[in-house]
Amino acid sequence: MHTLDASSILHAWDNYPFTQFPGLWDWLAGQIQAQRLSIPTVALEEVGHKSPDCATWLKSQNIRRLPMGNAVLQAAKQIKDEVGIQNDKYHPKGVDENDILIIASAQYHGTTLVTDEKRQFGKQNEPTKRKIPAVCDLPGVQVAHLNFLDYLRQSQQVF
Repeated sequence: MHTLDASSILHAWDNYPFTQFPGLWDWLAGQIQAQRLSIPTVALEEVGHKSPDCATWLKSQNIRRLPMGNAVLQAAKQIKDEVGIQNDKYHPKGVDENDILIIASAQYHGTTLVTDEKRQFGKQNEPTKRKIPAVCDLPGVQVAHLNFLDYLRQSQQVF
């Protein structure tokens, strides 16, 4: 199973127009209906703020929405500790509260996170500047992740 970050579905929506890539969107709809693709509720809210049409499409496909229950919130607290975020002071160049919840949701549900946030190479001197992929790779987090294009490649689908 894969879990969408807002960045990936928005990337797909913006770069693979529905009218030009109907096969891709039909396939994604099938992945959603087979419950192979889900989205955390906070990510779906982000999508709704940035692209209401995309959020409407996801909802019309009955995408599985991963709730922010107590277990996910506890996982998020542990991830924040691992990153070194104290007193909810997030660095503007690093993950934010929603990012932490999205990672925690993927971790709790044991899914691979599909995110189009930039990868950061090399060690970050300031741990709170880490983006989603770098946080996923932390020893205490260990969430598998890939970007949307790699998700498509991994599927081996031909459109």
